[in-house]
Amino acid sequence: MFDVGADRYGAFMGRWSEPLADGFVALAGVRPGDTALDVGCGPGALTERLVARLGPGAVAAVDPSAPFVDAARTRLPGVDVRRASAEELPFPDGSFDAALAQLVVHFMGDPVAGLREMARVTRAGGTVAACVWDHAHGSGPLAAFWQAARDLDPDVHDEAALPGSRRGDLARLLGEAGLRDVEDTTLTVTRRFDDVARWWDPFTLGVGPAGAYVATLDDVARAALRARCAELLPRPPFTVDAVAWAAVGRVAGRP
Repeated sequence: MFDVGADRYGAFMGRWSEPLADGFVALAGVRPGDTALDVGCGPGALTERLVARLGPGAVAAVDPSAPFVDAARTRLPGVDVRRASAEELPFPDGSFDAALAQLVVHFMGDPVAGLREMARVTRAGGTVAACVWDHAHGSGPLAAFWQAARDLDPDVHDEAALPGSRRGDLARLLGEAGLRDVEDTTLTVTRRFDDVARWWDPFTLGVGPAGAYVATLDDVARAALRARCAELLPRPPFTVDAVAWAAVGRVAGRP
């Protein structure tokens, strides 16, 4: 699902995740002089924003996907990029001032454990922040796709039930992981598309649950899904507003 080249991921999600990263870094309150960890860095969209603010020596990143780790290392020389899962971060306690997870919590095997690990490697009083697309209320970047898929296949498994995808769920997960003073909000990204093809084509690249679903379809079913998406989308050229849930918490003091 995510064992794909960085170029494919960039074409599919980078168009959304890169502008999202700008707002997410600002929300997390990362400031020059801080050290930060990007958990689930992918090809490095958020990592790049952190480096621009903090410098490469102050930033580390992890991802379980080998192609993404290689891409992030190439993209950001000087950054400590390692292959690891959120649930087993390879850093000592209190290593960072902030740990951020952009579009990752809903894919963690154990979200609470992953967030707890992020808190462990962050100093007392430091920041843990996460954001996840609104897949459950129809305002995420893939809303039209999944609506079309459900219209044609009522049994399709979309991303609405994934952890953090519903209002308030991400803040709840941070609280269960032991973060304090948790605040939740939303971030919105707007993208313009000249035609349906530019919106649709990345769904055929096999990235994420949506790409995996398209890959299961034969040519007829795929054409029907594309046509239904076109019916749901505004008339070209059009814009899509994509909303992400975001939550920020503080690490409690340690004994």
